[in-house]
Amino acid sequence: MGLGARLAAVLAVLAVLALGPGAPAAAAVREDAFSALTSVARALAPERRLLGLLRRYLRGEEARLRDLTRFYDKVLSLHEDSTAPVVNPLLAFTLIKRLQSDWKNVVHSLEASENIRALKDGYEKVEQDLPAFEDLEGAARALMRLQDVYMLNVKGLARGVFQRVTGSAVTDLYSPRRLFSLTADDCFQVGKVAYDMGDYYHAIPWLEEAASLFRGSYGEWKTEDEASLEDALDHLAFAYFQAGNISCALSLSREFLLYSPDNKRMARNVLKYERLLAESPHQAAAEAVIQRPNVPHLQTRDTYEELCQTLGSQPIHYQIPSLYCSYETNSSPYLLLQPIRKEVIHLRPFVVLYHNFVSDSEAQKIRELAEPWLQRSVVASGERQLQVEYRISKSAWLKDTVDPILGTLDHRIAALTGLDVQSPHAEYLQVVNYGIGGHYEPHFDHATSPSSPLYRMKSGNRVATFMIYLSSVEAGGATAFIYANFSMPVVKNAALFWWNLHRNGEGDDDTLHAGCPVLVGDKWVANKWIHEYGQEFRRPCSSRPED
Repeated sequence: MGLGARLAAVLAVLAVLALGPGAPAAAAVREDAFSALTSVARALAPERRLLGLLRRYLRGEEARLRDLTRFYDKVLSLHEDSTAPVVNPLLAFTLIKRLQSDWKNVVHSLEASENIRALKDGYEKVEQDLPAFEDLEGAARALMRLQDVYMLNVKGLARGVFQRVTGSAVTDLYSPRRLFSLTADDCFQVGKVAYDMGDYYHAIPWLEEAASLFRGSYGEWKTEDEASLEDALDHLAFAYFQAGNISCALSLSREFLLYSPDNKRMARNVLKYERLLAESPHQAAAEAVIQRPNVPHLQTRDTYEELCQTLGSQPIHYQIPSLYCSYETNSSPYLLLQPIRKEVIHLRPFVVLYHNFVSDSEAQKIRELAEPWLQRSVVASGERQLQVEYRISKSAWLKDTVDPILGTLDHRIAALTGLDVQSPHAEYLQVVNYGIGGHYEPHFDHATSPSSPLYRMKSGNRVATFMIYLSSVEAGGATAFIYANFSMPVVKNAALFWWNLHRNGEGDDDTLHAGCPVLVGDKWVANKWIHEYGQEFRRPCSSRPED
């Protein structure tokens, strides 16, 4: 990949942002940068260094071109002056000198190569700090995820507009203060990631947009572009063929030959498509319906996405008296002088929101403590921990001895819930930063298998979840409870609490929940998972399954 292509890869990842093991100091930008917005933001520093290198290169080139212009003007003036015959020995001498020496020095000047060499050397020093190609792929998949979950229009996204399109209805989901449009090459890169995965459902609209934008600027040359109109038409034609639309594949292949008539492979493809249509004339009129891939075969996908889009069927509080707001002390001396605002969100499962549970300064401090230790989030698969596409974030675990603020937080949680939140009866605080389009598809917090790594603590299953929103987001990122059919938008500094287990120790299936993809914003949460053991007298058991 050339210099321009690598720069384009970096800029593509940063364009999405405009819409963010080992010693923490050694954390590299390259390591799954797309999976946490704080890692994406770190990529701004090396790009600023690249901008400085490019500025120095441009200044050098401007000086060189000014000197070339001076030489050009000098020689041109001699040719335009008809009163300067070569019979003048001085003019004759300078003519011969120019042709024998000056022009050779101009043509073979090392100044241009020295300028570009300095730029390349500087780039190579910065290169190790740049996002990897896997990050570009991850960022592209994030755009596709947002496209799916929020039903975003690809043409709108290319213009920098976040619009949901359902039939003829168009809804603005987010209005950025400044529109940032994607280039033809940006759209091509997103389409190509889908194309390389065999995902033609996503590849086709992105490649269509790329081809449309390339057509509009055909003949213009951009240093940073890796692709061209021919590349877009080539990939798009084959994508349509793979999707079963031979007529479109033929039309695009013919268009390709208008720009590159000597391409023998494309000429053979045209003959192939013509033969297939001749053998099956009905295919020319038929339009193939491309099914959206369902990976990883999520059974609750439709409900999950509807909740992410609409906030579900959350009831109006005044219609259900059992849902209420109050100032909570939980009979704790710790909260008597400073009770916390409590809002009962749902009864089955029992979900409570505590407003202003932390202050702005506390939230910022927790983020700062966690950031150096963030690593790609994993999920339990049997006895193993795996990185998966359905959970895009980075997380860090903070012991309560790291900073006094964590002990204060534990005391506050214990006072509100009445539970023992000290180790080993609870896990250390987990801090999570979501990436580009970061999400966590429907899952349970409690273990559903006896082989789960959760049981290694020897303190039972996760009886309750206490989740703190450490930031706000501009759009998306809600917490959706799938079977309970409601979702909770991000409320900065608030905390969400729910029971994962019934009093008989069985898991509550209604707590199946998800973190919706973050459409715009930098989402941080902190999770405190409280286990069964140590809570026997704080939350007594019951044999009734409904408790």
